[in-house]
Amino acid sequence: MSDLAHPAPLSRPSRREALKFITAAPMLPLGAFASTSLLSACATTTAGPAASSSYAASSFSSMAAPTLANPAAMATTTVASGLKVQFKDNSTQNYKLAYQPFFVTGDMVPDGKGGKVLAGGYYDILNKPILDTSVPAKTRHFFSDSPDGTSLLKLPQANVKGVKGNAVFAVVQFEYTTRDNAGEDTYGLLPSPIAVLTLDQDPATGKLSLVSYHNVDTSSVNGLWITCGASLSPWNTHLSSEEYEPDAPFAAQDKRFQAYSKHLFGAENVANPYHYGHMPEVTVNPDGSGSIKKHFNMGRISHELVQVMPDNRTVLMGDDATNSGLFVFVADKEKDLSSGTLYVGKLGAGFSIDPSAAGAGISWIKLGHAKSEEIEKMADTLKPSDIMTVSKTDPGDASFTKVFYNGSPNWIKVKPGMEKAAAFLETHRYAYLMGGSMGFSKMEGTTVNIKDKVAYSALQNIQDSMVKTGKGWNSASGIALDKPLIAGGVMAHKLAGGQKDQSGAAINSEWMPVHTKALIIGEDIAADTLGNKANPNLIANPDNLKFSEKMRTLFIGEDSGSHVNNFLWAYNIDTKDLSRLMSMPAGAEATGLHVVDDLNGWTYIMSNFQHAGDWNALHGKVQATLDPLVRANYKDRFGAAVGYLTADPTGIKLA
Repeated sequence: MSDLAHPAPLSRPSRREALKFITAAPMLPLGAFASTSLLSACATTTAGPAASSSYAASSFSSMAAPTLANPAAMATTTVASGLKVQFKDNSTQNYKLAYQPFFVTGDMVPDGKGGKVLAGGYYDILNKPILDTSVPAKTRHFFSDSPDGTSLLKLPQANVKGVKGNAVFAVVQFEYTTRDNAGEDTYGLLPSPIAVLTLDQDPATGKLSLVSYHNVDTSSVNGLWITCGASLSPWNTHLSSEEYEPDAPFAAQDKRFQAYSKHLFGAENVANPYHYGHMPEVTVNPDGSGSIKKHFNMGRISHELVQVMPDNRTVLMGDDATNSGLFVFVADKEKDLSSGTLYVGKLGAGFSIDPSAAGAGISWIKLGHAKSEEIEKMADTLKPSDIMTVSKTDPGDASFTKVFYNGSPNWIKVKPGMEKAAAFLETHRYAYLMGGSMGFSKMEGTTVNIKDKVAYSALQNIQDSMVKTGKGWNSASGIALDKPLIAGGVMAHKLAGGQKDQSGAAINSEWMPVHTKALIIGEDIAADTLGNKANPNLIANPDNLKFSEKMRTLFIGEDSGSHVNNFLWAYNIDTKDLSRLMSMPAGAEATGLHVVDDLNGWTYIMSNFQHAGDWNALHGKVQATLDPLVRANYKDRFGAAVGYLTADPTGIKLA
């Protein structure tokens, strides 16, 4: 293949070089040197900085949560927040934020070849459209209402027809679709699509416009299973996810997995559960197409929103399950995840969700070293019974070990010589067996603060296996809370080098979590007048996390069963200011969070939502009013937006 078809990955600076770049890079709107700002100024704007001035700091102003006083604001994406930028000459600039979608799923969008393609459409292993025939008179191509992980990037030799300004790209994955035309649950029944968007960036305003939509062919990796959060690697690839790995020993009784197999392969018994629950990686090509591979050696867990550290080797992984663990993968080589070592964390004493508490130390247990290709071969050839015996009832045999898997007791025994297969294909059970702290509940997004050498993990819910007597709780985890916090919170992990695993062997990384403590938490309340079960002025059920080095801000997207509207928040880690930036349509989850400090001089906060109007008991006080509005806005609740946080369309020219 030519170099154009397979471009060399972009190099990334060291931690010191990265920090120097972050300090010096002209930022727009944060650098304020362009002719027109993407983020338009409010009437209160102070005169812009002199040409010699540079960025100093920024802060967000918080919007109020929408209420039934304005039902329309609760039924769509609502932004009434602002950004204040301070420059080193003491001048300031105020910006009024706004939301700009590229499309709503179900739209017909340009395919870059002169035709149209269905945004969020589903395809089988032969790349043929999967049809919703649940209501014969309404047969149509299935499309997702749940866009999720998004990455925004540029390539050095981009060449896409129709781009007038700068060609940039977004990779967007679609987690699932909520229901079919008949209203029946379709979660996890369809193979997740993933697409590359070519975007035209206006050099004068930073505005992004969709030029083409390319479906990535996933047939070479046997399709994708429930792709959730995502991140951009330091070498410019999209690191996807496969969440809630199919329970392989019991897959033959799993009607959902069988339906997935039928939609993908045309038959219920074709899909192999060991092909799912891994880490997919998408490479974007200069022509706007994309290719995909799966890494089978990073643990078969509930992958969500991994974070690669500045060394280009250490990967902190979210594990969105009950009885989940803190997992780290350390690659053998930089910018190459095909070979490396998998570790699970072991908590010391003192774990707490009180931000004022000292927290707990973390040590590391080595689960194994492997190449992706050798684990893939195992996945192709081994049956679950070849690897371990698993029983859901006590066999009364002392050679079995009791563990908890997704909140339920299992008794397991690894077959002789199958430790490596167990480590990488039955990772949750094996990590428990090896002594890992498998007591977290729904550990979702991860991100890193490079300057302070701190990583962050979102706990969507703090319940079940984290609470004494809760479902899946085990004293060996080192987590023993007295009561749940349904609203969840964010943990901060101190990172360091010089660590050793449980055998005393050195861990070849300077970015291992060594201590964890609570950073910010929500607050459960009795239902308020709207039905909120968590304080609406605090975070609830954090999911997506991204950190901006330039703005010193942790961005938090909610997946809340506690807030009637989910929110996107900005938390300044220096000032401790928490600002509500955006409200999602009622019943929708905030997804696709991605923050880019500098893309050709412009700053972007990518944000999607999914399943608008997904009503539950929480929405009893608002559903009757909001349901017709949501249906009108989003294709009878079948559509959802993919886009970014920008500003009011009336831009200004800056000095």
